Amino acid sequence: MTISHWPVRRWIASVLAAAIVALFVGVPTGIIRTPFYTRMTPVLWWNYPVWAITAVLGGLIFATYVRSAAAPTKRQTNGSIGGSILSLLAVGCPICNKVVVALLGVSGALTVWAPVQRLLGAVSLVLLLWALHRRLAGERACAARPVGALPESSA
Repeated sequence: MTISHWPVRRWIASVLAAAIVALFVGVPTGIIRTPFYTRMTPVLWWNYPVWAITAVLGGLIFATYVRSAAAPTKRQTNGSIGGSILSLLAVGCPICNKVVVALLGVSGALTVWAPVQRLLGAVSLVLLLWALHRRLAGERACAARPVGALPESSA
């Protein structure tokens, strides 16, 4: 089953999940301004597309878990969680990450970690695309039988 043939409930799940992923990544990184967190460095131009694409891909991946007549019973999560976490690290403030500052110091966070964040963003999107591809390929390769249907016998 391709994305264009998804039932409405999958599209609804996709939109809701994309909004949740956008909040999950956007609030703690300061891309979405809230009184809970103040970012110490400005949001860079590339943070917005990585954040938006992460949300869209996260929503699409989540929607593949919504039951469908052609959905596989095997569940694969490889790549989707890792890609989301890498996106969170990629678009976050480099000096707001306590682990990075503890390991590299503030100057190291700005001179070493900040340039690596673009690479992390690209890797995260590749992982999310790979996870979506795997989920959709599994649906095409393993269409489920209707509940109660007997398997075809080869006798």
